[in-house]
Amino acid sequence: MHHLRFRTAGESHGRALTALVEGLPAGLPLDMERDVDPELKRRQGGYGRGRRMQIESDRAEVLSGVRLGETLGSPLSMVVWNRDWENWTTAMSATEPTEEVNPKALRPHYLPRPGHADLVGAFKYDRRDVRDILERASARETAARVACGAVAKRLLDELGIAVESHVVSIGGIQADLTERPTALNDAVAESPVRCLDPSAAERMMAEIDAAKERGDTLGGVFEVVATGLPVGLGSHVSWDRKLDGRLAGAVMSIQAVKGVDLGIGFDAALRPGSKVHDPIVLAPEKRRAGGIGRASNRAGGLEGGVTTGEPLLVRGAMKPIATLRSRLPSVDLRDGTPGDAAHERSDVCAVPAAAIVGEAMVALVLADAVLEKFGGDSLGEIRRNLDGYLTYLDERGYGAR
Repeated sequence: MHHLRFRTAGESHGRALTALVEGLPAGLPLDMERDVDPELKRRQGGYGRGRRMQIESDRAEVLSGVRLGETLGSPLSMVVWNRDWENWTTAMSATEPTEEVNPKALRPHYLPRPGHADLVGAFKYDRRDVRDILERASARETAARVACGAVAKRLLDELGIAVESHVVSIGGIQADLTERPTALNDAVAESPVRCLDPSAAERMMAEIDAAKERGDTLGGVFEVVATGLPVGLGSHVSWDRKLDGRLAGAVMSIQAVKGVDLGIGFDAALRPGSKVHDPIVLAPEKRRAGGIGRASNRAGGLEGGVTTGEPLLVRGAMKPIATLRSRLPSVDLRDGTPGDAAHERSDVCAVPAAAIVGEAMVALVLADAVLEKFGGDSLGEIRRNLDGYLTYLDERGYGAR
């Protein structure tokens, strides 16, 4: 059974972030400047980002797995260099200092931030300087995830599957989603908060400005939408093969995400079944759904852990960032005395960026599910397997005649 796996490594202020993707087929056209770097740039955007995004200009460099513009079927390794590393060479050195260093040059942190991995990580890994924790726990790591996700999106695109996103809410300001365009990323590309509702977007930005004045931070909700998926990805037969569980775990793993739902999500618990389940209707034009569709899509494109052929809708709820300029109470890990939590350069709101990371994580799960169902050693073989499956769906007799 074919699977797609990925790993990231690196610290926020270390020399670089590295990414490894295994399971890619041979023959996938891949160019970093065309396919990966634009995704990294999208992650760096969004109203409410901090000064770090003015320092970095993320680009991915291939180390292995690609020759003459096509993947080889071997592991793909990439690196994203940290431009800010030059300011942290002493504090983040991999070697022990050979001469006396001013302790301040090591930039230690002893006052953990509420809501961050600082304190729990310090206990778990027996650290007192939480710099050893926060550097890896930082959302800077998501640049490497987005690089991996861009490769997954490239594979899905070759198979007619698109993964896009938009921001649903920030700080309690909700977007009006009455109209949903088909080219979602194009529709929100000019919005500083990646929102479909221009009026709500203006109020979101005003709310971010107010939070910045207070020294506070804001969270919100983003939605990832995948279209072109065939019916039958995932499985109902084992808990770890259910696609909804795999998607939820992937999106929940994003830093600061505290909730995930699919389709109407938690609203389904508040309605009667007649207002939740999607009526099944003949839809001859929906070849990838086997010629049978849904009159609505409250399930969000999944039933029983398996794709239905309808658009996949996954939402992530992001809490406010834990680094506040108006610092919260904490405890000094050196001696247990009370103090205010550490503050370091940070964002006021990163929900628009989290949406891009959400795209990456959803794309990686979907690419894995595609390879599980149609896996082959080359892109051509995967295409043949998918075409054979679609022919099988046609032959069932519900599609256009």
